[in-house]
Amino acid sequence: MKIVGYCDPLHVAPGGTVRFMVSSEHQMYQADLVRLVHGDNSPKGPGLKVPMVESDISGKYTGRTQVIRSGSSVQIPWAEPLGQLDSFTVTAWIFPTTPTKGQQAIVTQGLEGPKSAGYGLFVGAGGDLVATVGNGAGGRKTAAAVTPVAEHQWVFAAMTYDAASRELEVHQVPVRAWPVECGRGYGSTRVSGVRPAVGAPVVVAAAVELREGESLLTHAHFNGKIDAPRVYDRVLSGDEIVGIARGHDGLGIHGLVAAWDFSKDINTDCVTDVGPHGLHGRVVQMPTRGVTGHNHAGHETDFRLAPEEYGAIYFHDDDLEDAGWDVDFELTVPAGLRSGVYAAWVRSGEDEDYITFFVRPADDAAPADIAVLMSTVSYVTYANFRDIDGGFAAWDPTRVPHADPGLNPESHSFLRANGLPGLYDFHSDGSGAALCSWLRPILNMRPTYRYRVWGAPARFPADLYLIDWLEARGFTYDVITDHDVHAQGADFLKRHRVVLTGSHPEYWTTPMIEAMDAYVNDGGRLMYLGGNGFYGVAGIAPTRPHVVEVRRWGAPWPFEHLPAERVLATTAEPGGTWRNRGRPPNGLTGLGSSCAGFDMGAPYIRQPESHDPRAAFIFEGIAADELIGDIPSLVVKHGAAGYEMDRMDFGLGTPPHTLLLASSQGHSEKVVGFIDEQLWYTRGIDGKVPSSPPTPGEFHPFVRADMTYFETCNGGGVFSVGSIAWRSCLSYNDYENTVSRVTANVLTRFALAEPLADPPSATAS
Repeated sequence: MKIVGYCDPLHVAPGGTVRFMVSSEHQMYQADLVRLVHGDNSPKGPGLKVPMVESDISGKYTGRTQVIRSGSSVQIPWAEPLGQLDSFTVTAWIFPTTPTKGQQAIVTQGLEGPKSAGYGLFVGAGGDLVATVGNGAGGRKTAAAVTPVAEHQWVFAAMTYDAASRELEVHQVPVRAWPVECGRGYGSTRVSGVRPAVGAPVVVAAAVELREGESLLTHAHFNGKIDAPRVYDRVLSGDEIVGIARGHDGLGIHGLVAAWDFSKDINTDCVTDVGPHGLHGRVVQMPTRGVTGHNHAGHETDFRLAPEEYGAIYFHDDDLEDAGWDVDFELTVPAGLRSGVYAAWVRSGEDEDYITFFVRPADDAAPADIAVLMSTVSYVTYANFRDIDGGFAAWDPTRVPHADPGLNPESHSFLRANGLPGLYDFHSDGSGAALCSWLRPILNMRPTYRYRVWGAPARFPADLYLIDWLEARGFTYDVITDHDVHAQGADFLKRHRVVLTGSHPEYWTTPMIEAMDAYVNDGGRLMYLGGNGFYGVAGIAPTRPHVVEVRRWGAPWPFEHLPAERVLATTAEPGGTWRNRGRPPNGLTGLGSSCAGFDMGAPYIRQPESHDPRAAFIFEGIAADELIGDIPSLVVKHGAAGYEMDRMDFGLGTPPHTLLLASSQGHSEKVVGFIDEQLWYTRGIDGKVPSSPPTPGEFHPFVRADMTYFETCNGGGVFSVGSIAWRSCLSYNDYENTVSRVTANVLTRFALAEPLADPPSATAS
């Protein structure tokens, strides 16, 4: 992309300031503030709506290219004990995942620059261990172990330097001894002398390239885990090194200068030195913590229960917490700016980018009765989702009939060139990502972005369908975000009479779930206008709200994290799905995720309970036998039920007084149940009818979307549609259709102050 940017923070209140970082190949570019109303420019819909807003950011700016510098490390500031080394030893356990990718640093101090002072322990370009030292006068010497280290195997790595003999040695010892010697290596050389690099930090998993102002630029990033790096002010003998590798750690106490224990402070960016000098450091660019170390015994799969076995950090050369770009301009949100979805629209010639952010109402403002909850946690989780690049190209094209691989070519080229993995992506070493941040360009969080599997908007741009509908129908609303709810809780939600969700509000943190549950049970009204919602467990780093974490297992996701690494490092709670956490969304919304498919959608058929007097307001203006959503869709071509869908199930916590208003029928065999649903099939339909998983081509009654309604205490209620495709039908026929009418009926009633009708008493005859 010739112009691209990001902002910080992602959400703001009037009076707050948003910083915009832009990279532009153009000499000059124009920036303006726009409000995002509708992003889909399909001729079947109302078209692009991004009205200009007068603001202080409007104007011309000088372009400059800003680069992405990925790769994580640990950095420990220089301290006197590290600068007084004469003879010394450096050790670490390593678990390399791409040992032949090129030189990769394990522990380094200095080396770069014309004087070449310092030392470094590396995996060399040939995959063997390499020790390098500098004499401070431009000279370097290297010792190599010759034997390549094994991929995805623990090995104990050490380098020693003896100032008296000027002998430099490197040792590699596998975690286990075998009767046939393999994986063990040794190398040595004589050097003219070694000088510490005064002022240079100790860096784990990278080497310092140069100092630019106050920031350190690094290279030679390590792929894999590193555990228990240590520095000694003496030379450990070969027997001592082998003894430590075989578990006799008491051999490595004498002469200890620093011993960094990565099992401590896992939920922070702090790194703790348990050695005598307290030479603490910090992680940089968001490596993965809470992962098994070299001594993991398999007795526990939770770092909270055996922290001493989780002393590793998993580093990647494409980790990125903060792109670190310089600020190009700032917006202090004026007090009179209405709550909504906004973007800095930057452009030059035909090149443009919309840098999206969200403005919530001011704390002292009179809130609107209606709030639209934008799914910012899910947006960050899906950041830069590559769809076809991510593996969908290998799918049976009959399952993906609407795919358009040619969409977003510049965006996808930028992502291929810069990495930027989101939480549906694999790192360069093939491991699944667990952490993502909004401090980077997120190209699919743009109004005009198209999901290439559908050839249509998904997630954020699809959520603008609702914004457009609210505007067209004349509803007054505020915009709030997941991050607002996470930080401020139920009281924040209670400012609004009714909350509308996004189309795909998949990922929820514990504070978000608890806030929404408290809101609903205290009389709040929730309209769940999507599918596959309230599904995945997410965490937000306590002191770094831009960081979102997901640990995957037990769901139809592109990968699963290892069974012993499924606890969130940021929040120390189990990952996976809320259903597998024992808190299925049925109890909150009435529905739970059921199935998905990339085929045509289907309409809803009204069920007998839709004629219950309690639901009369929902179907005003709808004929008794009329199908709901039997109309064209901007996403699934036809039908309001499609893509990913949810169903009710009393056995999973659907409230007993829930009304089943309508269900979709007629989905093809290309729509399949989720993994957890397939396990649930054997239980039967609502626990009454024995069942079994469907075979290919067989319709199963669990494959459907349900529309439900139930009342809550204190006059509240919940209305759910269980389909991602629902809102893509809202604008059809100039907003006059069954989907629009049902949505308007419910929203109009939910926005009234009068309590919703009480459900029938459990003792009523």
